[in-house]
Amino acid sequence: MMRAEAGAAANTVAAYGTDLRLASATLDGRLGDAGARELEKVAGEWQALARSTVARKAAALRRFFAFLADEGLRKDDPGAALPRPGTTRALPKILSTDDVDAMFAAIAARQARVPADPLDLRLAALIELLYGSGLRATELVSLPRNAVAPDRPYLILKGKGGRERLVPISDRARAAVAAWREHVATGRPWLFPSGKAHLSRVRLYQLVRALAAEAGIPPDRVSPHVLRHAFATHLLEGGADLRALQAMLGHADIATTEIYTHVDSKRLVDLVNERHPLGEALGRKGK
Repeated sequence: MMRAEAGAAANTVAAYGTDLRLASATLDGRLGDAGARELEKVAGEWQALARSTVARKAAALRRFFAFLADEGLRKDDPGAALPRPGTTRALPKILSTDDVDAMFAAIAARQARVPADPLDLRLAALIELLYGSGLRATELVSLPRNAVAPDRPYLILKGKGGRERLVPISDRARAAVAAWREHVATGRPWLFPSGKAHLSRVRLYQLVRALAAEAGIPPDRVSPHVLRHAFATHLLEGGADLRALQAMLGHADIATTEIYTHVDSKRLVDLVNERHPLGEALGRKGK
């Protein structure tokens, strides 16, 4: 149901499966028959976990019991017994433009080595697409070989929930991809092949952290998702429209995108002072 009806991504389905199996193990395999008392026992196992984790686990179980009730496999739905912890959305980790420049400088230094290593071209293409287009790690590593066309400054991605979005691709990124693709056999289905499949998210994570260390940035500050955050934050700083940013990131809800307004609050204040009809008067009063 999660795949076919809800259109959930593979990672979401996997996370639901893990949460349900762990809860079932707590109840000796009788999760489907659990009542309110048993669910309180399951929730008791979550006391040491972060509120966001508890909220995710409880949501998975509530979805499970709602499914059982909808399918007529249970007459009741005990999901109300599960906790509903309030969640706080943490501000994303960000990188400064100087940090990003340092990472690209490290890539350039690699490419200047003799003899040249094709894997440095791969790294350049990966980072250009992460920072230049804000791709998710899974979207990036699973790109088809010819997804980025040399004469088309965008690609169409199917992201979370099967939603399609148009992603702009910079000239720099297209050039980096073209240079790397020359080293990818024409018979390979993936742009970033590895073994019989494509590059894994774990390997991408390792490559990004190693590059950060070369650039003099603490590796624990950097990940593929942090580069996606940097893409969004730096676009907003440059004057990007929030709705346009939402579309590029593939967020279903504008509230998810609005987290970046907290990161760049100074620019928003300046925007009000410059563009609001009363901005000039407000500015004089403030002085």
